[in-house]
Amino acid sequence: MSAMTNDALFQSTVPVFRHYIERINAIIVSLGDKTVLAAQLVPDTFTAGEHFASAQGYSLRTVFPLMDREVPDLSTEDTDMSSLLQRGREIQEILSALAPSNFCLKPDQPIHHRAGQADLVQDATLFVTLYALPNFFFHVTMGYATLRAAGVPVGKADFDGQHFYPDGFRFDVPEPS
Repeated sequence: MSAMTNDALFQSTVPVFRHYIERINAIIVSLGDKTVLAAQLVPDTFTAGEHFASAQGYSLRTVFPLMDREVPDLSTEDTDMSSLLQRGREIQEILSALAPSNFCLKPDQPIHHRAGQADLVQDATLFVTLYALPNFFFHVTMGYATLRAAGVPVGKADFDGQHFYPDGFRFDVPEPS
């Protein structure tokens, strides 16, 4: 895989994170029951709120190393509705202030980071494409899936903010034969 330019690194991260942090906030605002953020898909997984908080954290854990700067400490421990929304607004402000010129890594400059208990060293392209974006979307998707499993009526349009389906629309799934 060839090295991405700093402009390409910016374009593939900051606008994406801004869009999906806004989608997380919109989903959270739409929740009638704040306690549903404590729902889990299965007992040994993160709650919906923890997944959304992790996604929020990944946005900053991605862009700050690409700028060769320390990641700001916006704790992701509080996963209640008001904390998630406040942190989402703070992240939006941080991301909105960034420009491609802030990204200053040399193409072969290593990024040292942790994945669970693993210590990784990747160049910026691999860090973004094989680690950061997949992990960000894992947590956004798992938060969404956990809410769906808990009965929250969110759909693809809520997830990506681009699809549209009329009220009451559902996909008819044929019975197995």
